[in-house]
Amino acid sequence: MAGSAYAPLAGLRRERPRHLSGRARDPRALAPLAAVAAAFTLAQLLLVRPGMGLGWDETVYVSQVSAHTPAAFFSAPRARGVSVLVAPVTSWSSSTALLRVYLAVLSGLGLFLALRTWLGLFPVRVLAVGGTLFASLWVTLFYGPQAMPNYWVAVGALAAVACFLRARADRTDRPALWGLAACAAFMALMRPVDAVWAVLPLLALGLPRRRRRTLWVLLAGLAAGAAEWVVEAYARYGGLGRRLSDGSAIQGGLGWHFAVVDQLRSMGGRALCRPCTGELPNPVVAVWWFTLPVLAVLALAVAVRARRTAATAVPLVCAAAAAFPYLFLIGYAAPRFLLPAYALLAVPVADVLCRPVSGPRRTWRPLAVTLLCLGLAAHLAVQLAVLRDAVDRTTASHRAWSRTASALHGLGVLITSVVNGAGVLIMAKTSGVVEVSKLHRTRRPSCPTVMPV
Repeated sequence: MAGSAYAPLAGLRRERPRHLSGRARDPRALAPLAAVAAAFTLAQLLLVRPGMGLGWDETVYVSQVSAHTPAAFFSAPRARGVSVLVAPVTSWSSSTALLRVYLAVLSGLGLFLALRTWLGLFPVRVLAVGGTLFASLWVTLFYGPQAMPNYWVAVGALAAVACFLRARADRTDRPALWGLAACAAFMALMRPVDAVWAVLPLLALGLPRRRRRTLWVLLAGLAAGAAEWVVEAYARYGGLGRRLSDGSAIQGGLGWHFAVVDQLRSMGGRALCRPCTGELPNPVVAVWWFTLPVLAVLALAVAVRARRTAATAVPLVCAAAAAFPYLFLIGYAAPRFLLPAYALLAVPVADVLCRPVSGPRRTWRPLAVTLLCLGLAAHLAVQLAVLRDAVDRTTASHRAWSRTASALHGLGVLITSVVNGAGVLIMAKTSGVVEVSKLHRTRRPSCPTVMPV
């Protein structure tokens, strides 16, 4: 067992630095991960139309750094990480297609870097399968090229957990500590509250005296990433407590809400389920969603039996922490909310799926490979069908907004507010010729405020 790639982390303290660095430099180890990331980028470009217009949240983030439109009102729950991410393109170009291509390439690179941090903790084949499972989800493909923060919190959390495990196994691994700080800062820049939830188990694991260094590194990273958000809270929102309170109110009041069924309803391709009513999706669409926690439990059982609990248990616990507020503390649902949980579950689930294929009983191996391939093919077919419907629905709604905006502009109307929270602002921004002033702070205005040009 000592020579296995599944050896316990505790037993690798002296060998970890040389082993990890060697694997990271080995092209044979990096090639499968690079192939998964490249396929992910290509799939986004082919399946999610680069010309698909910007959505409501995207419009707000992009407008903060756009040279072509004024900044829309930035509500309390938002963070400016996405605006920083898209600034290299939106600061000089108004092309939505160019922005989509840029984000697709960047999301592929982010997935590759996140998987790379796990080299040495799991075999390369497990990491490649895990990356494929996460990248093939319709929600991952749909939001990878969008100017939204959830995917970036997901890959940041995936890399952060790997860096934490490496630093925990080897106290001399300084690159792991720097990586942990950078990932924590990146997540907090994108979405501070989500970042805290995702690393909450890591903070708890850092409380023992011998692990305090990882605790301070994590806290320093979170503080660095959230610094702008906290300063802005006092400068624009009346303090940190007020901003958190306003953010809770905008999201319908955070508290005990059983949103598991709401999330299940959104699995059929609904970008936002608020209010979350209607029928549940076809059971075939939701099979993977119910299978995922079962595989996670199996992965933990396998890890305990193999005496390598930490590498599997830590990402599973972090996945549960990241998913908890969106399953039990919020009164509506969106599939993108659970992206960090899916990313953290991907590697342990891939580990348990790969085990029958790489097991010692060769007589069963062809059957195991066949069943695994058939299951993955069926899973991929379902994900692509849901993705196609989601893209078609979103593209049609964006085109309808654009036509309405053009018609209103032809009538000489300047729109300065919103209808039911979102629609009219998108019309104004997509027209490209209507000036949008700072929005009223009314959370749910019942009618738009308009004035002639």
